[in-house]
Amino acid sequence: MKIKTKRLTELALLTAAALIVFIIELRLPDLSPVPGVKLGLANIFTVYAIYRFKCSEVLLMVLTRVFLGAVFSSNFSALIYSLAGASLCLAGMLLIKKIIPQDYIWLCSIFGAVMHNTGQTAAAVIVMGTLSVAAYYPVLVISGCIAGAFTGFTAGFVIKRLDRK
Repeated sequence: MKIKTKRLTELALLTAAALIVFIIELRLPDLSPVPGVKLGLANIFTVYAIYRFKCSEVLLMVLTRVFLGAVFSSNFSALIYSLAGASLCLAGMLLIKKIIPQDYIWLCSIFGAVMHNTGQTAAAVIVMGTLSVAAYYPVLVISGCIAGAFTGFTAGFVIKRLDRK
């Protein structure tokens, strides 16, 4: 895969911005007593990239962000959950992007959030070897839909703003 310098620079900046937001979000207090409930603000950059870059480029960005996020947070055990969630989320959003126009990017983001929660819950069930962790799934899906709507509307706002220039 050969990426032009300008495009690579844009992807690197998006990845860096997502990592900064991810690290800041780690410092915020938990929103809920349910493990895994987060705002997911770093996903604003992923949702934006889904509609602006090629599949392979977004994959590169997401994998880099997930790996460096584990490095910067010193939480390599979370890498399994992050990869499972991010992989399913990315695959789902890339597929649904083909039928959802850019004006409805927030729907793609909500779908991605649900897929992310599905991937993380499946990884937790496999790693922990028990279905009891799946009891968190309904709460994760509801909070994921709310956070996904927010990140999607924000990404849509950024796209509209950049299109005006």
